[in-house]
Amino acid sequence: MRTSLRHTTALALLAAVPMWAGAAGNDDVMTQLARNAGCLTCHQIEPGGKGPDGLPPIGPAWREVAAKYQGQKGAVDALTLTVMKGSNPYESHWKGKVSGLAMPPNAVAIKQADAKKLVGWILALELPKK
Repeated sequence: MRTSLRHTTALALLAAVPMWAGAAGNDDVMTQLARNAGCLTCHQIEPGGKGPDGLPPIGPAWREVAAKYQGQKGAVDALTLTVMKGSNPYESHWKGKVSGLAMPPNAVAIKQADAKKLVGWILALELPKK
């Protein structure tokens, strides 16, 4: 009985750990999810890349997103909402750093649960080297 209780407790603890906690092991899976949902049309993982016609990229690099939101409570839920519903071009905090004005809603391209996994993975990426 005692061993069974320990196993149950261990399984419960593992279930509580977000899927993106092991971000490095999910790189291929998450990159493919992003590719299939069309995210990589506007975003890159690494900072410093150029967008179409040599302009700044359309959307921010994900390592920069990870740096901006590092340690912010509720960031996963807030960014998942942005992915699903889009962003307001008048409230862009990436102004001057990207060429896109706003993120379009992506509810037709990705399921909310997958978007949340992807956002969690993005926020778990190593920060860009300075």
